[in-house]
Amino acid sequence: MALETDGSSFSLRTRKWIFDVFLSFRGEDTRHNFLRPLYAALTQKGIPTFTDEKELERGKPIPSELLKAIEGSRFSVVIFSKNYGSSSWCLDELAKIVECQKKMGQTIFPVFFDVDPTEVRKQKGSFHEAFAKHEEVFKENLEKVKTWRAALTKVANISGWVIPKGQESEYINAIVEKVFERLSSIKLVKDLVGIDSRVWEVYSDLKIGLTDVRVIGIDGTAGIGKTTIARVVYDSFSNQFEGSSFLHSVREESKVHGLAYLQERLLCDILMQKDIKIYNTSDGVQLIRRWLFNKKVLLVLDDVDSLEQSKSLACMRDCCGPGSRIIITTRNEHLLKRLRVDGIYRPKELSSEEALCLFSLECFRSECPPEGYREMSNQVASYAHGLPLAIKFLGSSLFDRTIPAWRSYLDMLKNNFPPEILRIFQISFDSLQETEKEIFLHIACFFNGEDQDRVEEILDYLNLYPAIGIRVLIDKSLLSVSSNNRLWMHPLVQQMGKEITFRESPKSPWERRRLWLQNDIDLVLTDIKETTAIQSIVLDLPVQKEVHWNPEAFSKMHHLVLLKIHNVQLRNGLTHFPNELRVIEWNGYPLKSLPPNFEPRELVELRMCHSNIKLLWKGVKHLGKLRFIKLSHSQDLIKTPDFSEAPQLESIDFEGCTNLIEVHQSVGVLKRLILLNLKDCTSLVSLPSKLEMESLENLTLSGCSKVKKIPEFAKDMKQLRELHLSGTAVVDLPSSIKHLTGLTLLNLSHCRNLLGLPGAVYRLESLKEFIVFGCSKLAKDDSEILPARKRSIWLLAEEFLKSTGRRVRSRLI
Repeated sequence: MALETDGSSFSLRTRKWIFDVFLSFRGEDTRHNFLRPLYAALTQKGIPTFTDEKELERGKPIPSELLKAIEGSRFSVVIFSKNYGSSSWCLDELAKIVECQKKMGQTIFPVFFDVDPTEVRKQKGSFHEAFAKHEEVFKENLEKVKTWRAALTKVANISGWVIPKGQESEYINAIVEKVFERLSSIKLVKDLVGIDSRVWEVYSDLKIGLTDVRVIGIDGTAGIGKTTIARVVYDSFSNQFEGSSFLHSVREESKVHGLAYLQERLLCDILMQKDIKIYNTSDGVQLIRRWLFNKKVLLVLDDVDSLEQSKSLACMRDCCGPGSRIIITTRNEHLLKRLRVDGIYRPKELSSEEALCLFSLECFRSECPPEGYREMSNQVASYAHGLPLAIKFLGSSLFDRTIPAWRSYLDMLKNNFPPEILRIFQISFDSLQETEKEIFLHIACFFNGEDQDRVEEILDYLNLYPAIGIRVLIDKSLLSVSSNNRLWMHPLVQQMGKEITFRESPKSPWERRRLWLQNDIDLVLTDIKETTAIQSIVLDLPVQKEVHWNPEAFSKMHHLVLLKIHNVQLRNGLTHFPNELRVIEWNGYPLKSLPPNFEPRELVELRMCHSNIKLLWKGVKHLGKLRFIKLSHSQDLIKTPDFSEAPQLESIDFEGCTNLIEVHQSVGVLKRLILLNLKDCTSLVSLPSKLEMESLENLTLSGCSKVKKIPEFAKDMKQLRELHLSGTAVVDLPSSIKHLTGLTLLNLSHCRNLLGLPGAVYRLESLKEFIVFGCSKLAKDDSEILPARKRSIWLLAEEFLKSTGRRVRSRLI
């Protein structure tokens, strides 16, 4: 395999090689005791190997057919021996091999047979003597000798096997296995769809050729192709390094064998030695530093999931020599950030065309499905949503199956998650803490595609600490956030979450913690049974539907904390709500009030927009945890309940409740209330006489066309930022408006009865936006309706605000 790029395109071209291996050797040193057994072992393994045992006379040029053999070989195994350096033929071969490595990406495996690598690298010992003679013989062409020296140094810097004389047989199998392993991974590239662009992304980040040490992460969900991409990068470019190691499945291998075992493998790979023994990881770290600090190495750590693994396996930049590159594949982005990697590559899912091609290769051994299978192939490939591992599994499952078998399999996929795919994803799930698992399952079952801020609100009400938990899911590639702040979970990851929930009790929905399927919910709310398992019910129907739930359905659900329902009409009413409920969201709630025996002591949020509620409850309810209530557009609502036992309430939103007449006096003393929205409550006439809400930031009465007088403001209302009174019937503003020292926006537009403004308005230092257009009585030049004094006050207000650089919207009508 070789790299081809012209700056605008990239490909891993697979040459049509004549041989897999070219053997370069000095016959008199190695022919009988090493070369022939090695050649036999390679050919017996099915590896096409070139070896030439003819001897040329001294000084004769290397034959052209030998040069072609070198050019046509994928790998070269160079066997250095004591007399290798004395042969100009061997040295010409070596120079050609180095040239092919540079131009065609050929991989070189050096073997040091009965000779020390330093003698080769620095031309000492027998190599020193040989080159003294070469310089004499080739004194007219010393450039040639210089080329030989450079080739020896370059190849001797590559990690290889050091074989003492008499131990040849012990190393032959290791050499053959190394070549065979590399060949096996390279041949896989032929069936890898879309690999070129993905490898190019990683190659660009690696910046091979620079002398710094770079660490690159490949991060993504299970089955996205992280390991495959790293493997192809490794096989394509490891020949440019002095040593290399690919450690597969670090997470699993470290559990089974320990980190010291992986340290041994790393050093054996890079140093090309056998039987390196490490007895504890601390010693292993020191050995790695000692042996690799001056080597240019390529290291791939696959499926890493902890900092300890990374640091124990040479992931620190000071462990390796200049020009080294380290690639880490992981499902944990946070780990990569802690390691301060130089770049993170996140593979994209396969396109629909790529997915179909990969599926066809796996299922039909061709790039396109045969006639009669295309539509079903598209359906199966689409099920995997671009995940290569899932596509390959599905393809292999349907290999050589009949059309009826295909149809049956497609039907099965609609209701059953293949366990083989489930196991792949569950590794990430099992690594989560308990609260993180709860967050994951809530999002998978209920909130995929929802606004992140809204989901975090709900999960926070359930005491699940979502601010950190959602970040962990993102870091572990189980979740992402779109540009418009929507949570997005890969469909197969989401299906895994639903499958985990379903397997809590496959045959009995009463024993599952989460319910979201209409059939399951109808069953448990019709055939009521005692249950302590059910904690959350979410039913979001696309169109309104009448249901026949038992009125006492919720009376047996003692641990229900989340109830979210949309488009459901109750035929038989409702007598109970569980007292443990923390979040109720029922859009279009069909009843006139909440169940009378409901004691919402745990309730944090109540949302019932577009409901039929007339009165939420009678008397006083203990609402010690209630923070949010929204009944907007509930047009039957007549008055708000008594909130005197709701000290934590932060938001009240009754916008569009057109029959609301009265806001209870208790609202005026809610110390933690931040928002009070009564917009377009067109029947509203009664408000608290005084507002003493020290946390209130937004008071909206816009469109309350019957409100003639607004409440007095207490001294402690310094937090109020926005006061919206547009479209009200107010005649004047209370002088206590002077206490609103934090007010930045005052909207009085279309207050057609407004006669004047108190002088305190002019002294509100924080006011930046004053909206007063459409106040016809305030602006009219009629002395009987608006005396000159009033006119001058208005002009003073306008001029004052302009002089302070504040925004003024005025259209005097």
